[in-house]
Amino acid sequence: MNVRRQHITGVAVAAVTALGLTTLSACSSAGAAAAGDGKFDVVASFYPMAFLAERIGGAHVHVTSLTQPGQEPHDLEISAQQTARLQESDAVLYLKNLQPSVDEAVAQSGVKTKIDAASLTSLEKHGNEVGGHAASHDDSKNEELAGLDPHIWLDPVRYAHVAEGVGAAFEKADPKNAADYKKNTAALVKRLDELNKQFEDGLAHTRSKVFITTHAAFGYLAERYGLTEEAINGLDPESEPSAARVRALEQLAKADHVTTVFYETLVSDKTAKTVASDAGLRTDVLDPIEGITAKSRGRDYFSVQEANLKALQTALGTK
Repeated sequence: MNVRRQHITGVAVAAVTALGLTTLSACSSAGAAAAGDGKFDVVASFYPMAFLAERIGGAHVHVTSLTQPGQEPHDLEISAQQTARLQESDAVLYLKNLQPSVDEAVAQSGVKTKIDAASLTSLEKHGNEVGGHAASHDDSKNEELAGLDPHIWLDPVRYAHVAEGVGAAFEKADPKNAADYKKNTAALVKRLDELNKQFEDGLAHTRSKVFITTHAAFGYLAERYGLTEEAINGLDPESEPSAARVRALEQLAKADHVTTVFYETLVSDKTAKTVASDAGLRTDVLDPIEGITAKSRGRDYFSVQEANLKALQTALGTK
């Protein structure tokens, strides 16, 4: 499903229009509010949301992330202090269905402006196997298919949809800075379009189209660029694979010329190394960019995505 980015949909526009926002401020992972600085105080649920807010809002916003660097966002349990911090904010930017504790806190809060990134693009149901030949033999009873895959930011096209929606929301919320929000959004979307082209060109001609990951976070990316993701675990990065699943992956690795088992920086690499050792494969990092730490192969979303592209090119064998 290699489709170029379309402009924000009518549904997304309607979602943005209904938000009724008011302004934002440059990113901080600390809990202190931007008191008295005249900036719009935004709480972001985790890094990809904070990154959007700071890139689009620029100097006009103050952003606090609920998920600290190095913390696995799926496991986040909001503290009483964070709940109070959220209640005091002007707006919250989050991704529904990724972090249950955030969803609950947002639903119970009186925050005037609640921006759900999932409402600004399309989501799909994904199992352990996504893209390529997955449709021909994916198990329709797989329990992972019970929910929508929230990992939309790993697809530059869907992430651009969200950026457009957030930008439109900021313009509506803070008219005096609308020109800056429009300019910043356009620059961000242009950069995401360029990243999409990098992936398209970089993965167009590879010896293999199949890659194995520990965490089923790369389904949207796989579909976008004509690949197949085979995940050891499901959407939950901490779940344990069955012996049958491990055996199936070993057989698949031989049949599809898979060279590498990918793991991520915020979760243990033990399972990846075990599967790789049993199948005679190497291991490498494919970062779901849920947070930036000293172990990340880059300092922001774009540099880590470029590192991901290089890792995929090496594993799949560029021609």
